[in-house]
Amino acid sequence: RRYGCRAMMLETVAAVPGMVGGMLLHCKSLRRFEHSGGWIKTLLDEAENERMHLMTFMEVSQPRWYERALVFTVQGVFFNAYFLAYLSSPKLAHRVVGYLEEEAIHSYTEFLKELDKGTIENVPAPAIAIDYWRLPADSTLRDVVMVVRADEAHHRDVN
Repeated sequence: RRYGCRAMMLETVAAVPGMVGGMLLHCKSLRRFEHSGGWIKTLLDEAENERMHLMTFMEVSQPRWYERALVFTVQGVFFNAYFLAYLSSPKLAHRVVGYLEEEAIHSYTEFLKELDKGTIENVPAPAIAIDYWRLPADSTLRDVVMVVRADEAHHRDVN
């Protein structure tokens, strides 16, 4: 029920596909002397957005040392698996991302329910989130979860 920690773990994985896809498409574009049609930028922007989700939830959850170690491990395993998946079938890799994003939407919806019930304290939004999403200064964790969930829905649809 530590939704901040759960969000942090989800974002650790979610930040990888855009970077891997963008990197592989970038290299392909260089090899073939072709434009990507904006797809590289889209994927790298997605990776940056997911990284900001991770940075935000690290502020919220204040992970313990072993949770940070788990982030390192999960990201290392997932990066390599996703890299190989993308090489073998980019379409399948994007489909997997769509499913992961759907899981993130579900998790953030549950997070919102817990915030609304008062099970989780609706603390002030971290400064990093206020700056990144240009939220009002008096924004709360609920506001942050709402914009993050909207980002995840957009990523799901793109993939």
